[in-house]
This record gives sequence, C-alpha cells and structure tokens, in this order.
Amino acid sequence: MSATKADGPSASGSAADDMDVAAGLLAAARSVVLVAHVHPDADALGSALALGLGLARRGTDVQVSFAEPDSVPESLRHLPGMPLVVAPEDVSDGADLFVSLDVGSRERLGSLVRVMDGCPLSLVIDHHASNARFGRYNLIDIAAEATAVLVARLLDRLGIPIDRDIAENLYAGLATDTGHFRHADAEVHRLAARLIDTGVRPMDVLHPITDSHPFDWLRMLARVLDGAGLDPDAVGGGGLVWAIIDDEVRDGLRQEELDSVIDILRTAQEAEVAMVIKQTGADSWQVSLRSRSNVDVAAAAEALGGGGHVRSAGFTHLGTPEVAVRRLREILDR
Repeated sequence: MSATKADGPSASGSAADDMDVAAGLLAAARSVVLVAHVHPDADALGSALALGLGLARRGTDVQVSFAEPDSVPESLRHLPGMPLVVAPEDVSDGADLFVSLDVGSRERLGSLVRVMDGCPLSLVIDHHASNARFGRYNLIDIAAEATAVLVARLLDRLGIPIDRDIAENLYAGLATDTGHFRHADAEVHRLAARLIDTGVRPMDVLHPITDSHPFDWLRMLARVLDGAGLDPDAVGGGGLVWAIIDDEVRDGLRQEELDSVIDILRTAQEAEVAMVIKQTGADSWQVSLRSRSNVDVAAAAEALGGGGHVRSAGFTHLGTPEVAVRRLREILDR
C-alpha cells in the first residue's frame, strides 16, 4: 500500500501510517470532490457515494461526479446518495481536496481533470496495479479486491459508522469487483457479512446491476455470440475466445448491456482468456478482457495502453477489431 506524494518517497513506514495519511487529508478538508472514472461501474461510483455519505455526515461539503456519460447509469441509480451527484460541468471550483476513486490514470478522469488541477490537494484511492499514481497523494493497495475495501477501511479509520446506506454502496462494489465473491478471500467475506448485518439485502442491491436487462438485450446477445470466434491454440494452447459489438449490433442498448457480454463469453471451456470488443467511435473500440486462470490480462492490457486486474482488464483500440484480436493474441503468446 502506498499513500505517498507523487514527487517523493513515503514518509510513512507501514500500511497503517499510509492509511492515516489519507484519513488525515479527508478529516481536514472542509470541501471535497469525489470522482469516479468515466463510465463508472459499481465499485467506482459505489465507493465514491459511500465515502461521500460518510464525509457529509461529518459536515464536509461533498460533491460526487464523473465525466461520462451525462447521467448516472440506469443500473446504478438505486444506490443511496444520489443527491450528492453533480454533473461534471457543475462541479464547484476551489474545493479543499480532490479525491479519485477506482481511477487508474488522469485520462480516465475525462473533463474532470480541470477540477483536479484546480485543487490544492489531490488523493488517488485505487487497487489497480496499473495505477499511474497521478495524484499529489496516492493510496494504492493492489492486494485489495476492490476500491470499496479501501473506503471501508478509511471510514473505520475516520470513526464514521457504516450504516445501511453506506453499506449498500460498498456491497455493490465489493460483489461486482470480486465476481460475486468468486475471487474473494476470507477478509472480504467477513466485510460482506458486516455489511449485510446493517440490513443490506444482496438481491435488492445486485439485481438492477447484473440481473436485469431489456428484451432487446437477448436479441443482441444472440447476434454477438453467433459471431464469436475461438482460437484454441492461442495463449500457449489455453485458448482465446472473442466477440465484437459494433454500433449496428448495439442498436441503442445501454452500456450495462454491453458490459455483461464478457461474463457470458468467459464461460467457454476451451478458452482461458475472453475478449469483447465494443465500438465507441468510427474507428475506436473499448476492449474488455477476462481470464479464467492465472493468465495476466492486466499485463497484456498495459502493453496495449490499458490496464486493470490480473483476471479483469481492458484497453482502448484504434483501428479494426480484427487487428485488436491479432495484437492481443501476439502479446498473450509471448
């Protein structure tokens, strides 16, 4: 874990001291802007809302935001704390502290980079090994399964009780970033139990996020999976499966529907790595990667300009989707 200045080594000598640095910054700030990455997922927005609710109860002036899209994704609108969310163009200048949550680089802040640059202090809170440590202070713990884990620790360090509203946000991030606890250790399960003890109902929190799609999603899924490709010889014989979602196939579906395809594709028994290529512009694509083993897709994504976790990562590709498949295959076969 590292809560260090970007321009020098940490003055702390332990993980507890590192957490104290971050907690001290939050405790001292009278106004805080909490920012999730563009196209926020449950861990990014849930962590921001959980921390925001806790700080607001201490009397801190809190704003939560993200640069894109122009509104909270529909699947996350049930999370408590929505009144804290402010459109990026309405975020106030001059806050005491800028905090990013689950954001791996300045580029993932989008237009809200201007807010970070205008704040006297910035704190990056994240658990991705690929984090660029772009804040003045950086609290990075790559052993944490989710950014929500770090927020729970911060709230405890600040003496802020985790009530049901805060817990629902933390649970959403915790469950989704661990693959519904498939990649969770005993500590994470204990934290989940603690959150449930506040009154969290897991089905109510997770159903809108992962188990609710419009009927047209089924049609899209049928077309995408029918065109999926498989190379059993890729990844040193471990196999690579991929699918492409272009604008025609998307046909107006939400980002949530597109993001769900990777979890179906990765179940292919013949492939250790799954890849979904989603069109975002005329020649631009967002690529999502998943690994069912210890294949490090984060390292592969970093080689292609992205990042993420060992088993879950992504990158942006300019060009044709076929080239994206070829480039990934070459890297994974090295």
